[in-house]
Amino acid sequence: MNSFIGTYECKADAKGRLMIPAVLKKQLSSALQDGFVLKRAVFQPCLELYPMSEWNKMMEKINKLNRFKKKNNDFIRRFTAGVKIVEVDSAGRLLIPKDLIGFSGISKQVVLASAVNILEIWDKDKYEQAIDDAASDFADLAEEVMGQDDEEHGLS
Repeated sequence: MNSFIGTYECKADAKGRLMIPAVLKKQLSSALQDGFVLKRAVFQPCLELYPMSEWNKMMEKINKLNRFKKKNNDFIRRFTAGVKIVEVDSAGRLLIPKDLIGFSGISKQVVLASAVNILEIWDKDKYEQAIDDAASDFADLAEEVMGQDDEEHGLS
């Protein structure tokens, strides 16, 4: 599993191309040849960039859902809505399709944020707002998510 580190600011040009920062491009090097999948995020107005290997793992999980259950079928349709295969070009740029720019509200200033095994791509103002909105709740969230009894979860 890839595990990305860092938050990076960059600019999008008029065509929706992002120059991937060198430090991040180095982290992505093992996935550059296979390409990526770019999709709408489920919970936020941002995009998610999956290395193809991570996307394939996600599709294995989704493929196990029973498509004869309406909820599952609806989920699959919405989860995969707007999904695009993208590549980083020889100049180190990633082209974001127009429909995904529209969804995410990306303008000129962009933030690429690591989210463990994927990257989130945000309009800078929306990213800052999301971080600010979550700041007051983060301590409670951290305790709820990570503060479980160590023995209860097999951690020691």
